[in-house]
Amino acid sequence: MLDVSRHFFTVAQVKDYIDQMVKYKFNLLHLHLTDDQGWRIEIKSLPKLTEVGAWRVERTGTFGTFPKPQPGEKATYGGFYTHEDIKELVKYAAERYVNVLPEIDVPGHSLAALASYPELSCTPGEYYVSPGDRFMMWPGGGQHFYGLLDNTICPANEKAYEFLDKVFTEVAQLFPFPYIHMGGDETARNFWEKSEQIKALMQKENLKDLDEVQSYFVKRVEKIINSKGKKMIGWDEILQGGLAPNAAVMSWRGMKGGIEAAKMGHEVVMSPTDFAYIDYMQGDASLEPPVYATLRLKKAYQFEPLPEGVDTKLIKGGQANLWSEQVYNMRHAQYMTWPRAFAIAEALWSPKDKRNWNDFVPRVERHFERFDQAQVKYAPSMYDPIVTINKKDTATVVVKLETEIEGLSIHYSFDNSFPDNFYPVYKEPLTVPKEAAAIKMITYRNNKPIGRLLVITMAELKRRAGIK
Repeated sequence: MLDVSRHFFTVAQVKDYIDQMVKYKFNLLHLHLTDDQGWRIEIKSLPKLTEVGAWRVERTGTFGTFPKPQPGEKATYGGFYTHEDIKELVKYAAERYVNVLPEIDVPGHSLAALASYPELSCTPGEYYVSPGDRFMMWPGGGQHFYGLLDNTICPANEKAYEFLDKVFTEVAQLFPFPYIHMGGDETARNFWEKSEQIKALMQKENLKDLDEVQSYFVKRVEKIINSKGKKMIGWDEILQGGLAPNAAVMSWRGMKGGIEAAKMGHEVVMSPTDFAYIDYMQGDASLEPPVYATLRLKKAYQFEPLPEGVDTKLIKGGQANLWSEQVYNMRHAQYMTWPRAFAIAEALWSPKDKRNWNDFVPRVERHFERFDQAQVKYAPSMYDPIVTINKKDTATVVVKLETEIEGLSIHYSFDNSFPDNFYPVYKEPLTVPKEAAAIKMITYRNNKPIGRLLVITMAELKRRAGIK
């Protein structure tokens, strides 16, 4: 899955991405076409979606921390695919035996649609295409969240269903693939709780809670999608409140939702965060662009898409997801994709008993040589140390280092100088000198540097150790 909403990728760039995918037997491209940060597909019957929804004010830095648009600030960043662009991409993919699955993410993640057509909301207000500002809060960092802004299309508003009928009419005509993805994830319901429209809908339709409100919406969306001759798939939240009759489920919050849906007889695609989210950091946070979680290559290689105890015929496959909040350009998209997509491809195409990490690693290295020739970017994170930080007492930090692959030595310094292979070799957990400013470390193989220089400051060591 390539998220073209948070950052826009041109037709040429998507073609290039398809060319890379097919070498490793990825045969479906899921395009995440709409979100709070941009509407990326032309809908001729709803022109404002691309006149307004495809453009936002430009911000560069750490996505999720930006200020919202200021008065008078021009929306200059964005883009969208015309009908002709989509036809060209679909044809290009088909010539390479790749299907394209379109996603229109509703009812949440809909700020770009609401900026274009604010009447689709339950909550009157000023709507804008988000440039990467924080309008959702995640207390405790878990699954619980709420919106500071109502970014949902209103399930109690009949105009919403007229709008979606127009959208899915055109989407269905453009994409020959038999499924359309309707999103359905991360719906902030705190505005629904207060909405008189929602309360009236609950009374009228005898809906006992907000899960059933969402389910009411999802079931109506499924009828619209089915009426266009397509089947519906959605993220695993569509299970909440009762699953639409024929819907397929894409399981992202672990495998649990997928197992539940398969046991109910529904088709499933496994796409769990813990193995398949390639927008996560792939090495130490001191080096990687900041994201809220890490997925190392070795962990991605452990992806097993067929859980015990379900009818395997219902598990249609697995999928790697590249969300693009922190992915500003195609070079970084390549860096995030490879080599973790090698691991996911092998997990999806090879029997469990044939998979072997120590056999996989040298093959990855041979493909790094191919990528060097082809000038495709990749992450060398498997050469970097895995850093675990604990505390011995209220002021003492202990650093444990490991390597993801065999045959590497880790050299380190606490004295601000740059370690090389003449510096001490890591053998056992290190107690950090209290006066040290930082630890620096680098991996070597056969007396040649192979990893990148990691620098973790004392302040960061203490933070990770939980020392105030």
